[in-house]
Amino acid sequence: MRVLVLGLTGYLGAHIGEDLRALPGTRVLHAGRSPAARYGVDLASARPDQLAKTLASIAPDAVVNCAGSTGGDAVTLAEVNARGPAVLCAALREAAPGARLVHLGSAAEYGPGARGIRVTESAATRPTAPYGATKLAGTLAVTTSGLDAVVLRVGNPVGPGAPSAGLPGRIAGLLRELGPQGVLRLGDLSAYRDFVDVRDVARAAALAVMAPGPLPPVLNIGGGGAVPVRDLVRGLADQAGFRGRIEENAAGSARSAQVSWQCSDITAAEQALGWRPSHTLDESLAALWAATAGEGGRAP
Repeated sequence: MRVLVLGLTGYLGAHIGEDLRALPGTRVLHAGRSPAARYGVDLASARPDQLAKTLASIAPDAVVNCAGSTGGDAVTLAEVNARGPAVLCAALREAAPGARLVHLGSAAEYGPGARGIRVTESAATRPTAPYGATKLAGTLAVTTSGLDAVVLRVGNPVGPGAPSAGLPGRIAGLLRELGPQGVLRLGDLSAYRDFVDVRDVARAAALAVMAPGPLPPVLNIGGGGAVPVRDLVRGLADQAGFRGRIEENAAGSARSAQVSWQCSDITAAEQALGWRPSHTLDESLAALWAATAGEGGRAP
């Protein structure tokens, strides 16, 4: 089976590639903007006809789209998160209409959740910022494409290799710089988020690639529980042996203020894929901290 992965060198893509390579009879091919990519593809600027020629030469049985952007201005986010999936779908319809497409979406597409409620895939989508809005546009491009496609709507990924652009990776970096003492100055940490281990996300993507028959158009991939961001920070501090102070008086994320609660119902993913998260948050934080120390790289 030939599986083309877009964004293989990114945080999620690297873990997904590892899981796919472990599947018997699977050949993983890399396309993207990275110099390491065998096939140079930039979804933000590619023309559908050009991409179709590339896809025809690859002849993939499945495509996993991990390409996306979490930061930048609205134009950049729209080019990568909204235009990119639309171009990919148009090219696949022309060059490989039988290939399964697994696209990584985001729980940010839902927007604010109601405290105590796990959102299902049929819930209203009300993103509050350009990131969530552009990810939702990408999801709509995939779910209306007519392809054999599924969007994995991922919660807040955490675990080994977490980038500094996200909260878990940023906190781990700050703790590494501070050492065991000092003051960790952060914004308000009272928001609740649904954290999911990146290795569990990778397993869900691999299952989606291999699942027989059509899948639901959208599947939530999360931890299935809402956790105060404060607990994540304190958990990382414990892993670091940090004995200093944690102060919540710095400028915080505007999105956290707008979205105080997020929690996904993951029942549909269990039914469609036989998937449930297998790592606890403590295990995820331990693996993240170990990886930042360079102790053998990515944790098992």
